[in-house]
Amino acid sequence: MSEVRSVAPRGDLFGQRIREQWAGRLGRRLDVLIAGCAHDEPLVLDRIDTRATGVDEDLPPIRRVVGERADLAMWSLGDLRCVPLPPRSVDVIQLSFLLERIQHAELVFDRLLQALRPGGLILLRMRDRKSAYGLLDRITPWWLRRLIWPHLVSAGTPGPLPAVYGPVTSRDGIHTFCLTRGLMITDDYTATSGPAMGRVGRVAVRLTAKLTRDRFPSTHDEIAMVIKKPQNHFARLI
Repeated sequence: MSEVRSVAPRGDLFGQRIREQWAGRLGRRLDVLIAGCAHDEPLVLDRIDTRATGVDEDLPPIRRVVGERADLAMWSLGDLRCVPLPPRSVDVIQLSFLLERIQHAELVFDRLLQALRPGGLILLRMRDRKSAYGLLDRITPWWLRRLIWPHLVSAGTPGPLPAVYGPVTSRDGIHTFCLTRGLMITDDYTATSGPAMGRVGRVAVRLTAKLTRDRFPSTHDEIAMVIKKPQNHFARLI
């Protein structure tokens, strides 16, 4: 079982794991799939040969942001349940703030896994449905989310986007998903990074935690994990 940390790790954890993956491939180019490419900054990987492609939903704010990304060799927007993903075609999947905003998240995750080569990595970031932030995000009416969004984020940030938060978008949900797919979680962290965790929304988040008697805590809003697909499909997790 992976060790759970209460705060985000110091340094560039994802970059470190990719560098380790590249070293294990003896310098061969790493093919990276960025799922949720409207929401994550490019990884800074000096002297590492990578080729990044992106997939995301086809929504106007996403289309605008993705079109401005110069780090993507190519990208595709549309229904993620049927977007073309050649099997065993990528070494790393960067899955960034996508699962909590789409329907059929487990089905989409399964399709992404089919594109991952044995021994590949999933670099996962998502909002936690069991946090005070996640609860607020999914119960706030759409019109109100749209009204306050410009006051929560910097100019140009895409959104607000749908807030679905299916069962898989929690730590327990991801651990169950990985267990049933034979995946190994090597790093497991929580962090604070959501728009409403800033000065404007912090009071509402803390009040939500208090009203729920900390069943939905305000200590974090994000879950970050590094997940490994075993080389051997029949490998058992100890």
